[in-house]
Amino acid sequence: MSGIGKTTIAKHVYNSNFRSFQGSSFIENIKETADRPNGLVQIQMQLLCDILNGREVKIYSVSEGIIKIERAISSRRVLLVLDDVDQMDQLDAILRMKDQFYPGSKILITTRRERLLKADQVTEVHSVQTLDYNESLKLCSWHAFGQDHPIEEYMEHSKQLVQHSGGLPLALKVLGSSLSGESIGVWESALEKLKVIPDGEIMSKLRLSYESLKDDHDQKLFLHIACFLIGRNKSYIVRIFNGCDFYTIIGIQNLIDRCLVTLDEYGKVEMHDMIRAMGREIVRQESEEPEKRSRLWRDKDSFQVLRKKNGTKKIQGLVLDMRNHPTNSPINTNEIVLETNAFARMRNLQLLHLSHVRLNGCYADFPTGLRWLCWLEFPLDSIPINFPLENVIVLEMQYSSLRQLCKGTKFLPSLKILDVSHSHGLSETIDFSLFPNLEELILVGCTSLKNVHESIGNLERLVYLNMKDCKNLRKLPKNMCMLKSLETLILSGCSNLVEFPMEMMKNMESLKVLETDGILIGELRPERSSTILSSFPCSLVELSMKRCNLSDDVLPTDLSNLSYLRKLHLDENPICSLPVFIKGLRRIDELSFEGCDRLESLVGLPELHQGLSIVGCISLKKLTFHSPERLCPIFFCDNWNLVEWERCYKLEPIDRVDVEMIKLLGLCNLESMPAVRMNYLHSYKDRKEVPVQVRLSFSLT
Repeated sequence: MSGIGKTTIAKHVYNSNFRSFQGSSFIENIKETADRPNGLVQIQMQLLCDILNGREVKIYSVSEGIIKIERAISSRRVLLVLDDVDQMDQLDAILRMKDQFYPGSKILITTRRERLLKADQVTEVHSVQTLDYNESLKLCSWHAFGQDHPIEEYMEHSKQLVQHSGGLPLALKVLGSSLSGESIGVWESALEKLKVIPDGEIMSKLRLSYESLKDDHDQKLFLHIACFLIGRNKSYIVRIFNGCDFYTIIGIQNLIDRCLVTLDEYGKVEMHDMIRAMGREIVRQESEEPEKRSRLWRDKDSFQVLRKKNGTKKIQGLVLDMRNHPTNSPINTNEIVLETNAFARMRNLQLLHLSHVRLNGCYADFPTGLRWLCWLEFPLDSIPINFPLENVIVLEMQYSSLRQLCKGTKFLPSLKILDVSHSHGLSETIDFSLFPNLEELILVGCTSLKNVHESIGNLERLVYLNMKDCKNLRKLPKNMCMLKSLETLILSGCSNLVEFPMEMMKNMESLKVLETDGILIGELRPERSSTILSSFPCSLVELSMKRCNLSDDVLPTDLSNLSYLRKLHLDENPICSLPVFIKGLRRIDELSFEGCDRLESLVGLPELHQGLSIVGCISLKKLTFHSPERLCPIFFCDNWNLVEWERCYKLEPIDRVDVEMIKLLGLCNLESMPAVRMNYLHSYKDRKEVPVQVRLSFSLT
């Protein structure tokens, strides 16, 4: 991203090394120069002038420049730095003849577009990271105080400035310099202002990446994410914005390419705080009046617009969280209630996120184009039948007061994600045939839910079903076997689930992830438990059965049908030894036995690439692998009884005590004590015996 120090690093490398080459050139701001008339030719002329020690060479076209550069670089070792490259033609103007560079030449490129480097088959790519806290504090202090640490009375304010800067060197430099020599009062005022209005110099630099986006399609997508959806899963964002006529997948890739967003290891779309501030500042500058902006993300602005009922068709998205509003404090009984008709003039509203908001009035006045409705703590016991949700793609009503989804029939043909988690009063689900395109159904913590409507089997597109902690759920519909697209089923914590339709499980041919934690499968008759386990679909990749009261006698000896299984969690079960069926799992990568306090031996473990967890296995004594020559990550703690760990150590008791070592330990006159026992570490690496532990057992009389 801009301002992270790419050019600074490149300059340091160049200045430290250019004397070792026969020719060198550092070309700054290539993007800016290339945008001028005949800009690429100017770049080529500068490069040749630098390499040829100041001799000017006239060039009249890019193709002529390429030929002359090729002649110059083929006979001398050169160091080139190409700073701020933005387009492929800029690289081609200099590097099209890269195979002709003299051996030992070095080329450094700085860019915000990683895709350019991939396309040009660059040898090595280094992604510059933000500074950590200590580095940030030092850099800020140098610019603010001329030393590597803050002045004592400015310490807290410096820490706040560092936190605001998010490790971005540009921000630390600009803000630190701007406050150098200023009073505490000025620092405090500046920090308050930064919470609302970002620094203009920083924003103008960061805005370069935004302005370099090819079209307003990607710019609008970026602003939507910056204002509303940071931290959401990519697939979640794709579903919402595809329904808003965006080409979301390529759009997000373009934002990643410009370093405006990143994807974390879980597929969540993230954004640096300064980049987010830049995006929101672009929206804020659309108008001094909040109702004339395209997006409202500040609670203060949203509340003002809704209270005055002066919203406009300009508004596409709005966020309002009333939990922190002073009039909504627990001691205030006069809770603010807004009117539904406050939304009537927002005809283009597509994205709406409300929290702890109460509305009075007719819901028919709501905009009909809503695509994303997230309403936490929804106050009604059912969704009004006249609420126009026909175009909604994602409907989230966690922690709601819902007792039923809606009274009467409400057809939602566009709905793909429904999340009513922690709606503790919800006692029944709706006829799911009204939601024919539903892909994700999330009912976590719906503790009053006892039954799931039989029509759930009609959801041909359902891929994710989460009913975790539905503690009063008694049974599952038998026609769930018709869910041919279901990939993830989470039933953890459904402790009263007494019926486990085995045929249902076996026929779910797309199921990859199954979690049954806390369901006491082992308390059924042993043969019944074994049959349930044997009925799991062969498509499973991840299986979690924590706290299921599974003992050795209820586990089947053969689960070879689970040939795709990679992750298995058997935590907190009364298992005594390695279940036999695990040895037949050929693709298993990850095993967990955390908290299995009766487990005594794990002999013949299969090869595991991801790891083995034996944390809290306090009775475990022996640990061996089927293929001992291969190691895997092992996570352990409190394994005090482990005496044999293959390829690590083996503790063996001996009859005599090494008296000299006892003396070294500061113990004396113990030679005659028969109950002293010494253990030795057998190192498989050097085959030497090394004393590691002394156990003393004696009584005092």
